[in-house]
Amino acid sequence: MSDRTSMLAQPMRPPTAGRVGACLGSFVLGALVGLAGALVQPGWFPGGLLLALAGEAGAVLGATRVLRGRAGGVSVAAGWMLSVVLLTASRPEGDFLFAAGSGSYLFLLGGIAVAVICATLAPGRQPEGDSVRLAK
Repeated sequence: MSDRTSMLAQPMRPPTAGRVGACLGSFVLGALVGLAGALVQPGWFPGGLLLALAGEAGAVLGATRVLRGRAGGVSVAAGWMLSVVLLTASRPEGDFLFAAGSGSYLFLLGGIAVAVICATLAPGRQPEGDSVRLAK
């Protein structure tokens, strides 16, 4: 076996404290993006919905770039989903944030689709350095 092993053959390293903190920060960012999107999308229907979904896509892709892996995107998506699910629940007084309309359902289903697409299609962790290139 050569000294050029693939990333899959290398042993897993435990996550560092900085990486865990960045994932927690990404989770909070996702929750805030979900809250902002829930408030923006009904106010200005087609534009607000597109703005909310674009904000979520930007947060997911941005977190994958910053953390150089899919863990950032998944943590943003998890924060978004948790905040949106908690906002869909009605209170005992009868107050609710999401009305039963097409815009709300498009925001919920479109947001889940955008999160999954952006988290899976974003580039994963890549080995660094010149020795990992195939031509060398």
